[in-house]
Amino acid sequence: MLAAEGLFAISLPLVIGPWSDTFHTPLGRRRPFMLVALGPIGFCLALMAFMPSLWTTALLVFAFFFAYYVYEPPYRGLYPDLLPERIFGRAQSAQHLMRGLALGTALIGGGALFHVWEPFPFLVAAFIVVAACAAPIVFVREDGGHGRVFEGVRAYLQHSWIVFRRDPDVRRFLIANTAWEGTFAGARTFVVLYLTVGLGQPLGTTTAVLAAVAGGYIVAAAGSGVLGDRLGLSRVIAFASVVYGLGLLLGGFANEWQRWYLPVIFVVAIAGGTVMTLAWGLLYKIVPEEHRGAASGLATTTKGIGLLVGAPLAGLAIDLSKPYLTATDGYQILWPICGLGILGAIPLLVRLMAVEDERGRAPVPAAPSPLP
Repeated sequence: MLAAEGLFAISLPLVIGPWSDTFHTPLGRRRPFMLVALGPIGFCLALMAFMPSLWTTALLVFAFFFAYYVYEPPYRGLYPDLLPERIFGRAQSAQHLMRGLALGTALIGGGALFHVWEPFPFLVAAFIVVAACAAPIVFVREDGGHGRVFEGVRAYLQHSWIVFRRDPDVRRFLIANTAWEGTFAGARTFVVLYLTVGLGQPLGTTTAVLAAVAGGYIVAAAGSGVLGDRLGLSRVIAFASVVYGLGLLLGGFANEWQRWYLPVIFVVAIAGGTVMTLAWGLLYKIVPEEHRGAASGLATTTKGIGLLVGAPLAGLAIDLSKPYLTATDGYQILWPICGLGILGAIPLLVRLMAVEDERGRAPVPAAPSPLP
């Protein structure tokens, strides 16, 4: 049920992204889609805990995924629409800092609320998500014109394909982002099993490792944006990818737990968080302004590909390695698989460095203020 998110992520954004480039209304281009998705998002979250069976729950989960991927591509497109290019890195840092804090709060608070009353975390989530997602709709101002345009689903799919086929720099980024998202999906799915089953560690060790990962992610989100805006987003991503990829690669040699792994995990988490934080800012720098919605949709699609490919590929590698890596039941193969994906994307960043430098030298018009 949860993996089905990938199906929504690889289909809806290809239509919603380019559609939001041409949807000119008094409310703007992006915000009408966000507004339409807001009600279903809150409705699905609120009812999630009251479903009588697994199948009705599945239908509600799928409806939530549908609404979410109507909201996300236009939301992503608002960033380059409203912010000047010189702060793209810091803007993504702010977003990922809030994301890291939200994930940590939800993982801890969700369990506590669940013990008080099982529906409680879903109802609280519905209220918080609707309030947070409504904020940009209410407070952001964008110039959208006054004419509604719908060119048809086929036209938008074709537009996304044209952007992918004709712009090699966007294509390089999308391939790299697929590797990053696939690595994240594989690691996220099996890290707890690696610690508990592969290394035989108790809950305390697992909690400490996850805390180190979360802490590294927050440090990366807080600091990487400033570095990226000063040194170049692609350069910082490439350097972080070396640390990230080698750290994952070396993780394949660990077949028993050592306490000194924690600071190493923290450093690798900072590198990984830097890659994930700055990725979207790099996309905004290399894509032409008129294709930002389509590019956001394509990038969201690569997230879906990562969800559909990353976790199953990692699971298959673990199963095939069990007879040979008996000390960890095959789980240690997870990290070399993930590391190769990160290191393999580095050559794609070399060309993007030159593109980012060229765009940086070009004059950039001032962006309108995002606040009324």
